[in-house]
Amino acid sequence: MKAHVYVTLKTSVLDPQGQTIQNALKKIQFTGVESVRQGKYFVLSLAAGLTPEAARGEVERVAKEVLTNPVIEDYTYRIEE
Repeated sequence: MKAHVYVTLKTSVLDPQGQTIQNALKKIQFTGVESVRQGKYFVLSLAAGLTPEAARGEVERVAKEVLTNPVIEDYTYRIEE
């Protein structure tokens, strides 16, 4: 099983890197992009014996306690078997 974890800044937090990318896109004529938010992506290989419930619990714990700063970041994930 693998978990794909996506970490992004909360919408209330300014994203200067995303803004810089958006400005660069406009300069090179990508006018269809209204905004850019950057983030981080992690792939976790999970132990084979985990139940789906245990896998979700493990991924949520890792995301909350290790991969994100909960003050400024949010996360989403998906698990594939």
